[in-house]
Amino acid sequence: MTAPFPAAQLDSEAIRRLRELDPSGGNKLLERVVAAFSSSVDRLLADLARARAAPTLDLTVIRHVSHTLKSSSASLGATALSARCADIEVLAREGRTEGLAEQLDAMLEEIQQVRTALAALL
Repeated sequence: MTAPFPAAQLDSEAIRRLRELDPSGGNKLLERVVAAFSSSVDRLLADLARARAAPTLDLTVIRHVSHTLKSSSASLGATALSARCADIEVLAREGRTEGLAEQLDAMLEEIQQVRTALAALL
């Protein structure tokens, strides 16, 4: 297993694989993937905020958000974030709300750390 970048939760092997797809960097693949991730996160966080603000916690939306973030963060090597999203997805799917708010808050913090690391990477 390759060690994560020291500045964040980014697995260097995942980043290396992305860079291999565009060795010269001429297609700006990494930049485009990071931009797509950031745009997706913005939309998903808006959905998550609405789901959390609803009179009854919308577990369907929380499950969708965590499922989507699980995949996209894994593709960028944000393995800790991906794992947390997987845990949240299971809680939401099973209808368990105990500890969910804390997990969601931790996920939001990890998203910011990943965004900072991605910005530094570019």
